Amino acid sequence: QVQLVESGGGLVQTGDSLTLSCESSGYTFSSSCMGWFRQAPGKEREFVATISVSGRQTYYADSVEDRFTISRDNAKNTVYLQMNSLRPEDTAVYYCAAKRNTGYGVTYLFISDYDYWGQGTQVTVSS
Repeated sequence: QVQLVESGGGLVQTGDSLTLSCESSGYTFSSSCMGWFRQAPGKEREFVATISVSGRQTYYADSVEDRFTISRDNAKNTVYLQMNSLRPEDTAVYYCAAKRNTGYGVTYLFISDYDYWGQGTQVTVSS
């Protein structure tokens, strides 16, 4: 049974930091490109960041570039999203996703690319 379980969300103030975690099971994490997406109230789900199977290649949405950092620990089947300098517009439910059996050095940006999804964790940034 495939599971992706996000954690680390919460209520913070503008300028604060949070680190989200997503622990996976039931599939080969080390062969999967991982991504983070988010969905704000009344808006469509959008891409945030992605990381290749090795962790050497990453890609970010323009809105989070230089503030967020995606990383992974293949020994722990876990992907992380370090979020710094948080803004009210970062308020959303954050989802991790897995694209299984991906090539070395490849990353994916689109929702339709991903095979598995977590249930999401709420991040709220107050002004």
